[in-house]
Amino acid sequence: MPLSPYACANCGHWQRWFAPPPSCPVCTDVRNALPEDGWRFLSAEEVAVGRRARSAVVAPGVTGYWCEPQLGLGSTGWVIETDAGPVGWEAAGWYPAEALADLRARGGLVALGASHVHGYGALWQLQDELAPPVLAIGVDDLGWTKAFQVTWPTDDRHPLAPGLVMYRSGGHFPGHSVLHDERRGILFVGDLIKVELAGDQPTALSCHKAFHAQIPLSHAEVGRARELVEALDFDAVATPFEYAAPVSRKQVLALFDRQLRGQPTAGPIPIEELT
Repeated sequence: MPLSPYACANCGHWQRWFAPPPSCPVCTDVRNALPEDGWRFLSAEEVAVGRRARSAVVAPGVTGYWCEPQLGLGSTGWVIETDAGPVGWEAAGWYPAEALADLRARGGLVALGASHVHGYGALWQLQDELAPPVLAIGVDDLGWTKAFQVTWPTDDRHPLAPGLVMYRSGGHFPGHSVLHDERRGILFVGDLIKVELAGDQPTALSCHKAFHAQIPLSHAEVGRARELVEALDFDAVATPFEYAAPVSRKQVLALFDRQLRGQPTAGPIPIEELT
């Protein structure tokens, strides 16, 4: 029996299943909330109805893709230009036909990757439609990849394309990865940190194991993340949901140092206190 992709109507997580899945592993995980009215799963045909594409250039050579209305958590698909061609990092919850046509006009994608399951979106759709030779996910997070085929499980460091390097940060998820754009000075942080915005202006930073449940990272997890971030140069960050600048290495290190000085917290700390 062929497997079909289904999206959780609550969080947007995609699974391939024989029929509507029995449950959603993302919603049953401690990091997310359960749906109040029980499970409801949408086929790809149902998700496509009424959704349109939106895209915007957020920095030179970096474009964000979204669908409207958003699906589930409302993740963003980043497309980053490199000397080898465009790379996709994270994914929108759904790619309407016009978004796929735009990506084909760019020449497709030479590689796909994502930080962790909250940014996977419709990676399966990009793989099915554009067939990039590489889809890279941290090896410790393979259990969440039921909707697509991982072609390159990654370890602590993985060059994804010229100027783009994946690093395992752990913390939020065991295999959580960040992507460092060395040329542009952007760190695609996944959920290693969370940025509060007032319009386009970053106002506060936080880090967490589970944001909704307000579970902080442990001291050991923060320490490992701090050691990684200290070696990376950046003045802007991109989460699976937004682009934020200026956010510097110095501010992120100050956030981590606050966590290490006492009882850690998952709540936001104003940018002014970290600068």
